[in-house]
Amino acid sequence: MLNDEQVNQFHDQGFLVLDQVFGLEELDEVKTQAAKIVNDWHDDDRSHTFSTKDNDRSGNDFFLDSAETMSCFFEEEAFDERGEFVQDRSLCINKIGHALHELDPVFNRFSHQKVLGDIAKDIGLSSPQIRQSMYIYKQPKIGGEVNWHQDATFFFTTPQSVVTYWFAMEDATLENGCLWVEPKGHKGPLRERFNREGSNTNMLPLDDTPWPIDTGIPVEVKAGSLVVFQGKLPHYSAPNRSNKSRQAYTLHVTDGTTEYANENWLHAKDLPLKGFSN
Repeated sequence: MLNDEQVNQFHDQGFLVLDQVFGLEELDEVKTQAAKIVNDWHDDDRSHTFSTKDNDRSGNDFFLDSAETMSCFFEEEAFDERGEFVQDRSLCINKIGHALHELDPVFNRFSHQKVLGDIAKDIGLSSPQIRQSMYIYKQPKIGGEVNWHQDATFFFTTPQSVVTYWFAMEDATLENGCLWVEPKGHKGPLRERFNREGSNTNMLPLDDTPWPIDTGIPVEVKAGSLVVFQGKLPHYSAPNRSNKSRQAYTLHVTDGTTEYANENWLHAKDLPLKGFSN
């Protein structure tokens, strides 16, 4: 799937952009299924919001149990001072997580396709295992900021192995909150770990290297593109104040030959741990 230049770029820069590798018809099927999941979701508990400003999920069983569900989370700015939706309910969902890749047939087919396994093999994953999936809306006007972070913080393995597949379901631009990354930033330290013990979580500081607020670069991509990046690569996305959504789908994949930390927040107990189609 990948040529030598692309493989070298992934390892050197920490990320790789594959332009428009998925067709619009395939994207429409996934987007339509996501909209159906939201429409069928009838839990409007205002506490089910998602924010990266506070990573303490202690006692939040709704979040912690979502490792094996298809749960909807609201944008942080979804409600006004009276607790009412600030815009149409369907435009207030932050994301769906975290087991769409196993529980929904459309997402299952999309997530496990052979081309993704070929990419995993090319970049060095011997035994890829999908740990998590998220459908992220980045809603118009109220789409939340995602702070600078590294995905290995949440999927710690020894040695480090987590890789993120970031699928652009719609055009991602500076206007609507595209990804920002720090080229070669994966060669630096892991700054923190998100650990869980029972229903308690904590963010454990590891290194005080500053985040690349002034040196990051935007990754604007067209719908159908795939961004693949290494788990230690610092990345971020700004709030979306435009009138256009920035829908994306993500998979977090680890190598089964590595040790997946018991302290990681996400451990699926009843779902199979699978890779990609052969």
